[in-house]
Order: sequence, then C-alpha cells, then structure tokens
Amino acid sequence: MTILEELDWRGLYADSTDREALTRRLAEGPLTLYCGFDPTADSLHVGNLVPLLALRRFQLHGHHPIALAGGATGMVGDPSGKSDERNLQTPAQVEHNIACIKPQLARFLDFSGAKNPARLVNNYDWTGNVTFLEFLRDIGKHITVNSMVAKDSVRSRMEDRSSGISFTEFSYMLLQGFDYYHLRQALQCELQVGATDQWGNITVGTELIRKKLGVPAWGLVFPLLTKADGSKYGKTATGTVWLDPKKTSPYRFYQFFVNADDADVGKLLRTLTFLDREAIAALDLERQNHPGARAAQKALAREMTTLVHGPEALAAALKASEILFGGSLDGITEELFRDVAGEVPTHPLERSKLAGAGAAIADLVVLAGLAQSKGAARKDLDAGGIYLNNVRADHTRTVTGADLLFGRHLLLRKGKRTYAVLTAT
Repeated sequence: MTILEELDWRGLYADSTDREALTRRLAEGPLTLYCGFDPTADSLHVGNLVPLLALRRFQLHGHHPIALAGGATGMVGDPSGKSDERNLQTPAQVEHNIACIKPQLARFLDFSGAKNPARLVNNYDWTGNVTFLEFLRDIGKHITVNSMVAKDSVRSRMEDRSSGISFTEFSYMLLQGFDYYHLRQALQCELQVGATDQWGNITVGTELIRKKLGVPAWGLVFPLLTKADGSKYGKTATGTVWLDPKKTSPYRFYQFFVNADDADVGKLLRTLTFLDREAIAALDLERQNHPGARAAQKALAREMTTLVHGPEALAAALKASEILFGGSLDGITEELFRDVAGEVPTHPLERSKLAGAGAAIADLVVLAGLAQSKGAARKDLDAGGIYLNNVRADHTRTVTGADLLFGRHLLLRKGKRTYAVLTAT
C-alpha cells in the first residue's frame, strides 16, 4: 500500500494541488515534506495530532519529514479558522512556547534513523534577519493581493466588518509561503502538508516556488478532526485536551478517549492510531455486536495514551480507572488519586470529626451525599452496599484519621459506581 492509498482508507486525504503528479513523484522514491506548528501555547493539543502523526506515517513509508516550529509565524498569528484577531505574543512567550513544544514534536518522529531521520527546524532562523524591504521585494512581489483576498481565511474576515483583519494577519500567508520557498531551496522539500484550513497558506508557497524557482512543489491537506456533529474534536467541558501531562494528566487523557462517542470512534482509530485495517475492522465489528463493552474506545485510549505518554503512564491511567470500578487503592499515587477525585463529587470534612474514637460511617455517608439520612445510610450499610476506600463497610465501622488517604482524603462508594470524596480541612 502506498502512502496515498493509506491516507485514503484512513480518511486522511482531503485534497492536493496535483494528485496525479504527486503520485508519480512518490513512485519515483522518497521525498522531503514538512508541516508547521505555531507555538500559540506552551503545549500541542489533540487537534495537532493528525498532521503530526501524518509526518510519522510518511516517515514509515521511507520519506523524509521536517517538523517546523513557527518561531517567526508564531509572532504574527494565523488568521485561518479564527473569527477575531489573535492577541500578539511577546518574543519571550514565543521562545518559551517553542522550548515546550520541541520535545513534543520530537516524541513522534524518529530523528536518529539511518535512512530517513526526521529534522526539526525553526522558521525564525531564516526569517528573523530578513528586512521588511527585502521581504516586500523578494516575496511580496510574486503574490498578488487578488489571490490573497480570495483565500477563505482572509475573505471570511474581510466580510465581517466588525472584526476585519489586520495587515499583520493578512501577511501571515506570505510568511508561510516564504517558509516553503526556503525549505525547497535549502532542504529540497517538495511537499507541505496540513489540515484543510491551511490550504490557502500552502498554495501561496507552491505558487511562490513555481514563480521564483520553476521547480515542482505540492501541497496536501487532511480533513479537520471533527466529531460526528461537526464540532471540533479535542475539546471538553473543562477546555482543551493537551499533550503536556502537566496540563492534561495521562489519566484524563485516557478518559477523554475512553469516552469517545460510538459515532466517532471508528474514524478516530483510523486517523489517530497506527493500527492496521484488519485490527480496526475487528474492533468496529466488536463495537457493533457488543456496544456496551466499549472495546473500540478502550483500544483507542490505550493506543493514544501509550503513543503520547508512554507505557508507564498508560499503566498508571489504567490503575486509576480501575478505582472507579472498585479496584484496590494499593500503590496509587496522590497525584493519580487527585485525578480520580476530580471525576466525582467532593465535599469538605472537618478533621476534628475524625479525632478520638472517630466518626460513625453512617454520618460520613450522609455528609458525602450518598444517603438522605442516617437511617437510609444504615440500611445501605447493612445491605453491604457502602464501601470506604473501596473496602466494604458495615454500620459498626468508625472512621479515624488513620483511614485518610495521603492524610487528607476518604473515598466513599455506594453500590457499583456512585462515588464521593471527603477531603479533610
């Protein structure tokens, strides 16, 4: 299977500047390609994974990938997909964000392979010293305003008189075109890839290369990662799903994919994992026959957590997930427990109530909101339906400070899945 055939069946091919010519070029042997990632934040997010993993797919097919960190373009801001002007970042912010995302880019590509190692570049290296007059004469001269205004990212902003578009963001596509032109000259890069919202920016680069160098260059775009309802994938009620474990913990990252909708999981397995067609078809069949088992979602979550955070983080995420199914708390870290606690109602508990002989378990069940009254709590306790720190408790149980997890928390459960946490204050 060729790389284009793989992109086709995975649903990752949206368009290219000349598919027939690109197909012929790919058949001749490996080429160099690149994708840019602007440092708009100090971490990449789930939405960046499609183009980033596409670079890896090309590398596995023998091609030479370049990951570009946008130290220069990040200073300007891409108007694509934005209805309002971005807030400009300071040079210090951009430098910090670049330093943070570089290791993330490096995690997904092989930079030490003997045949086709990946490269990581920063477009500030060739843009920072170019003067404004040089840029206007050498780059701006070759791209018409007519063609720039016709780009979707620009036209939609110009049609909205309330927001409009600044000259700064209007010029962004020229900077991205300059990147492609430079990489074509310096590193013989023949292909730029990105999401469909980058189509206008990419074609500026292919036009610039054609006019200034007279050599071939192609653009290829992937569909934006969206849910079945058309909304962007990678957002939750609490915000963006980041690749940095400090911003989105491996446990929450795992849970995000476990909770994927049935309507989305097949597409996500194809676009975000390296599972082959047979494995994905088997998971799809399992989903249809046994939807309650959520085997496809669990496979997706395992693959993604391992890919982004590694096998040890996956093991810890699985351990934390088991807690919400009554699993043992042995060996869990406080950090992981806090992640679990964040998924269930949490209530304050005066530490003094646990002093001396301790507190009656029935009182704590009521405090945690798992029963309306002490009488109802005692009935649940007598029926064996109440658990303290995932160990079944009866009505005679008293709770002292020694029961606090990490000296602060009590985990209470009613039945199989109704949890609450009491945190000592």
